Amino acid sequence: MTSANGNASQLTNNGDVRKPFKIFIGYDPREDQAYEVCRHSILKRTSIPVEITPIVQSDLRAKGLYWRSRDQFESTEFSFTRFLTPYLANYDGWAMFVDCDFLYLADIKELTELINDKYAVMCVHHDYSPKEKTKMDGAVQTVYPRKNWSSMVLYNCGHPKNKGLTPEVVNNQTGAFLHRFQWLDDNEIGSVPCVWNFLEGHNEVVEDDPKTFPKAIHYTRGGPWFEAWKTCEFADLWLKEMEEYMKKKSNVS
Repeated sequence: MTSANGNASQLTNNGDVRKPFKIFIGYDPREDQAYEVCRHSILKRTSIPVEITPIVQSDLRAKGLYWRSRDQFESTEFSFTRFLTPYLANYDGWAMFVDCDFLYLADIKELTELINDKYAVMCVHHDYSPKEKTKMDGAVQTVYPRKNWSSMVLYNCGHPKNKGLTPEVVNNQTGAFLHRFQWLDDNEIGSVPCVWNFLEGHNEVVEDDPKTFPKAIHYTRGGPWFEAWKTCEFADLWLKEMEEYMKKKSNVS
């Protein structure tokens, strides 16, 4: 768990400005470097207190919170553990889950300012049908309704419907039920601008239109930490962030 303190207060944890905004990042040993860079990019730019926790499948298994068998269509170790976010946040306040293959370019405070308590969750409502058959390091690329909606989610953890996301449900429900938010009614799923989950290779920047400039890049096909994706779009930004992280790490050690 990593904490950072900023100067600005926020009201995302039941109105208690003393509490940091909880962020859970999906962790996969194959993408350790991606996790570290994602975490660094958030901490570097935040002006509010945040508490970052990796969702590590082996830890959850050791604690008896996750026992689901892995199937062939799970491309990462957090394909399903992500839905434990409200439980891990003690069903309290708002929290964010995000895949580790994100690079934040803006202050997370801007995202928290979009939060609306009338929703159970908020996310980018992508219409995404990838052309590639594989992604990352050869993982099968699957296509399904609401694909990538669950890759960055703001959870209203205390919402009655989200209290139904127990370990038992997360371990036993279908992928369709979870990734399509089928425990919720459609009007309980709020929308966030796509710049907060800007899909590399899919979303496009419109020149001279700042509203299209990404605030968080999602290397959903695979990022430059994989050999096959070293020259993907925005690879230079991720590599620069990685260099900054490595430099900071070496200075600390």
